[in-house]
Amino acid sequence: MIFGKYVNRYYLKYGWMLLLGVASLVMVDYVQLIVPELYRMTLNGLSDGQVELDGVMRAFDMDFLLEQICRPLLFVILSLVIGRFVWRICFFGSAVRMETDLRSLMFDRCKELSQQFYNENKVGGLMSLFTNDLETIQDCFGGGILMAADALLLGVLSIIKMARMNIWLTLFALVPMLLLGAVGTVVGRAMTKRWDTRQEAFSHLSDFSQESFSGISVIKAFVRETKELMAFARLNRENENANVEFVRMSVLLNILVTLFVESVLCIIFGYGGYLVHENVFNVGELMEFTGYFTSVIWPIMAIAELIDMRSRGKASLKRITDLIETKPDVNDRQGVEDPGPIKGKIEFRGLDFTYPGASSPSLHDVSFTIEAGQSVGIIGKTGSGKTTIADLILRQYNVEDGQLFIDDRDVNTIPLSVIRKYTAYVPQDNFLFSDTIQNNIAFAVDGYSDQEVVDAAKFAGVHEDIFEFPQKYETVLGERGVTVSGGQKQRISIARALMKDASIVIMDDAVSAVDTKTEESILTALRQVRAGKTTVMIAHRVSTVQDMDLIIYVDDGTVAAVGTHEQLLQSCEAYRKTVELQKLEEERRGDLNA
Repeated sequence: MIFGKYVNRYYLKYGWMLLLGVASLVMVDYVQLIVPELYRMTLNGLSDGQVELDGVMRAFDMDFLLEQICRPLLFVILSLVIGRFVWRICFFGSAVRMETDLRSLMFDRCKELSQQFYNENKVGGLMSLFTNDLETIQDCFGGGILMAADALLLGVLSIIKMARMNIWLTLFALVPMLLLGAVGTVVGRAMTKRWDTRQEAFSHLSDFSQESFSGISVIKAFVRETKELMAFARLNRENENANVEFVRMSVLLNILVTLFVESVLCIIFGYGGYLVHENVFNVGELMEFTGYFTSVIWPIMAIAELIDMRSRGKASLKRITDLIETKPDVNDRQGVEDPGPIKGKIEFRGLDFTYPGASSPSLHDVSFTIEAGQSVGIIGKTGSGKTTIADLILRQYNVEDGQLFIDDRDVNTIPLSVIRKYTAYVPQDNFLFSDTIQNNIAFAVDGYSDQEVVDAAKFAGVHEDIFEFPQKYETVLGERGVTVSGGQKQRISIARALMKDASIVIMDDAVSAVDTKTEESILTALRQVRAGKTTVMIAHRVSTVQDMDLIIYVDDGTVAAVGTHEQLLQSCEAYRKTVELQKLEEERRGDLNA
């Protein structure tokens, strides 16, 4: 059983199931305690030939056996079967529902978190929260309530029955159990710390495994299988050691429980045998008392398991709580209002930006204006800040007031959902889902026709490639699109952006993996389909942006020049050198191919 801010609500939500489960458990525990009485009557009847029932001695014959032993025993069996079925459905059913709800809450929080969170937290570690930790919480919710309720009900009822038979024998049996509770509390605290360490080790192992599987082609290309295997073995060993440390404490707790239980049984048979010898008990009554204590053993074991489970659950709940309570770095301010459809004007006014945790700024005093409907190219050296500009337009990171405007409104006054609703993005790392090509292209659109998907693919220059696949648009791509080439992946990503038909489209190095002929075809189609809508093309090749309405040359985090291709050739030395170098490169490539 576990309590916490994000678990308590489900005790109320599924309270009716839990109450029904407890009610059926009460019936099961009460009926279960009829069995020791049947033991006593059977044993006394077999030894004496007669049994005392309601103060009257009766012969232990076949009629008595059927009426007073077999019939109640059949009732007990049926009650146990039905009752246990009901409480299993109630306790474990509510636990599964709680797990589903909590997983949805966690996923909703993950969707709200900004890019910075995912830069700092690896996917494997997050996945361990959704699997390992959540499964632990589920066990504590359903199994924990079951164990706590069963230990309390069955334990109390059994102890009452024992006390009615002989109070001193009951006290001798229970004193060691109190000592066990104190020892179990100390061991449980140590188990909580070790479980937390174990979960951290598992997260590191999950992170490494996820990265290795994702980058398996790179590992093979550089023949680093042995090195990766050694690194995996090290992390696996750390995970093993953390597990062993936890298991040691768990085994220690179980050994202590077994030791205390066996000690109590020795006390019962020793002192109970003395009572039989002194005619205080008969043999049947001693067996009845032992039967009640046997019913107490499960609550004792349940308490030990509950300590074990709770120690794991507390550590897992803390990790999940930390995730849910993580505040998004980028969110809407109070009072932002939907300004309606975005037309596409973008303006930077002396913008300065430093990535969280970085010591130096990535952008400094950046100023330029993109009018609605313009096609604009952003070019510059690697690491000059081009992608950062795209990230800020998309509000992946926070910006200061008065530095970035869309449609003459400060971006901090526009809801995030509105900015992203009217913006489409083709990132450098073209991510495709493990789904059909059609679903990947239509990812951002809820209602669409097959022809719209085909048209978007044609504009992106990937339609003919798709038709070469056996299943065409129904071809299922591998994880992250590994079954298609880099150029095909880029073009499918472009088709996805065009399918959205957004007011603003930002393409970050979106045609770097295609040849110049395909690039020219895509750019021609873009000019046609994006006419009158804002298009921002980030590129390294001048040929990609030279026909744009405006070119922004970025150098070392600042805007070095803004103008058309012809204007920059005249006014920007760095741009002119870039053009000349790329021309020489193309000529050299042509000579080599000749």
